[in-house]
Amino acid sequence: QVQLVESGGGSVQAGDSLRLSCAVSGRTSSMGWFRQPLGKERECVAGISGRGSATYYADDVKGRFTISRDNAKNTVYLQMNSLKIEDTAVYYCAADPTRYSTVSSKSSEYQYWGQGTQVTVSS
Repeated sequence: QVQLVESGGGSVQAGDSLRLSCAVSGRTSSMGWFRQPLGKERECVAGISGRGSATYYADDVKGRFTISRDNAKNTVYLQMNSLKIEDTAVYYCAADPTRYSTVSSKSSEYQYWGQGTQVTVSS
């Protein structure tokens, strides 16, 4: 029903910026960005409601990452600034079809997932 395709990942140096994009096909809903470093559990880094009025950020990324969306282009973005080595992970976008005006930070609430895009930050 819902298809999500991430893009924009790559290898950068600490302090650099990167913007991830998620092309969404399907009904508009709240969306989230998650990441999973090697050997660690998946964690939510940011979320956004259907209209973009409500957002969520993990403490580790507040002030550095910005989530946004352009529904006319069916795209959700994650702008990542001042990247750190600790940000290295596979990043996934996900859709929560049960929410529109609010946003969840729990992976279990999201039913649709993209294939993931690798972000590698080196010193």
